[in-house]
Amino acid sequence: MQPHNLEQRLSRINTLWSVVCRAHDGSVEEVNSAREQLIDRYQGAVRRYLRKLLSDPDAAEEVFQEFALQLVHGKLHGANPERGRFRDFVKGTLFHLIADYRKQRQRWPGPLPNDGATLPANVDQEAADREFLDSWRDELLARAWAALAAADAETGQPFFAVLRFRADHPEMQSPEMAGELAARLGRPLTPPGVRQTLHRAREKFADLLLCEVAHTLPTPARDKLEEELADLSLLDYCRPALERQELGVSS
Repeated sequence: MQPHNLEQRLSRINTLWSVVCRAHDGSVEEVNSAREQLIDRYQGAVRRYLRKLLSDPDAAEEVFQEFALQLVHGKLHGANPERGRFRDFVKGTLFHLIADYRKQRQRWPGPLPNDGATLPANVDQEAADREFLDSWRDELLARAWAALAAADAETGQPFFAVLRFRADHPEMQSPEMAGELAARLGRPLTPPGVRQTLHRAREKFADLLLCEVAHTLPTPARDKLEEELADLSLLDYCRPALERQELGVSS
């Protein structure tokens, strides 16, 4: 696969807002496909967030299923890019679902079956916001890793393997890395070759992560991307990718 210009990729990116629009205003096939895409994209972040706030896994799964049900039935049509980022809309929706869940449990006769299933009293709005942001960032990173692995499968490059190995062994020196990776990949590797591959892998991962973040925004404008990356504590890592975008360079 030939590398595409990052700026062109960002300008053509199919944002989640366009998927949201199709989930409510398209044909039957488009609606069903778009809703499946939204569930697939958000279920990791939503489940991770709910498990952090609701210590009971069954409670977290119940709230997630209600979220998915509302999405499938088109009840998230209030989402609008003019009202802000879609992750803020998702977060607000989850807060309402958690509140509804707590009210429902409180109406049950007798003591609550599991007090841990409710939102902990010591978790305030600010703490919950941080939890959601962490879950959202974790999902974006997971999707970037998956995209890097998919790119490797298509191109034959070992970027995922090398970068993943470095992430798992941050203290290992390049000569030892070369020996370990050569055995794993079944190909000869030199320390300079490992360092060069690692550099290119980091660039590729940053480009893919930048695209994942851009996908969540109404428009992938530079200022909006920087603001979102800063909120997610990813700006320093992705800054070189942003600069390559401005220069029309792709890794």
